Amino acid sequence: MSVTPWISLTTDYGLSDGFVAACHGVIARIAPAARVIDVTHLVPPADVRRGAAVLAQTVAYLPVAVHVAVVDPGVGTARRGVALATPNGLLVGPDNGLLPDAADALGGITAAVELTEPRWQAARVSGTFHGRDVFAPVAARLALGAALAQAGTPIDPAGLVRLPPPALTSDDDGFTAEVSTVDHFGNVQLAAPAHLLDPLPAALRVGPPAPAPAHQAVRGRTFGDAPAGGLVVYVDSADLVAVAVNGGRAVDLLRVDPGDVLRVSR
Repeated sequence: MSVTPWISLTTDYGLSDGFVAACHGVIARIAPAARVIDVTHLVPPADVRRGAAVLAQTVAYLPVAVHVAVVDPGVGTARRGVALATPNGLLVGPDNGLLPDAADALGGITAAVELTEPRWQAARVSGTFHGRDVFAPVAARLALGAALAQAGTPIDPAGLVRLPPPALTSDDDGFTAEVSTVDHFGNVQLAAPAHLLDPLPAALRVGPPAPAPAHQAVRGRTFGDAPAGGLVVYVDSADLVAVAVNGGRAVDLLRVDPGDVLRVSR
């Protein structure tokens, strides 16, 4: 493999401890010329689905890289550590559903290995910090151009853990979709592709499935298409349906969390 001078990091480590710095340090000691992009370290703790969504919606806009993702509530258990090859980069992290959607965004998995080569890992692997002791050193060696096959044992990509598909149903009046993420601004992203909005009118209703009351909303292209304080249903930058409040936070108005469902209808 050719040298890949970029490494990205996506974790739930937060910023109040030294966890992120330790991963940076391990990478710098092995591959000092590698450049690291911090995607985020503020994924909610142990929220694998949120981490997977952030990663999948970001990697296509980064340079070809080794993408390390660590949202790993099963660290130290029998869950596997893996590295995946795609046509447009490599992914390293736990086999818990965190990586496959990002791999799909990079063109699909062409090869996969379980990280079983001890010489690629720390001499002493902590039972609770595989980001530092397993994933960071593996990523650094891959960034230097080492072959994926040297990292461990080949595995069948079909056997990788995948997250269950989000809830989504549609009918002539609209659709019901799972809340996939809530961003920093309080915008509520739904697991609904953009085309589901095509047959719907400019005036919409948004809320929990009946019989709960719904909120009036407008279908728009941007936040300003709704009046101040009003709901707008739009296609976001990931080409998914989302709900926002012009000048406010949709998540507070709708009172939803990721995993809940919302109904968008005429």
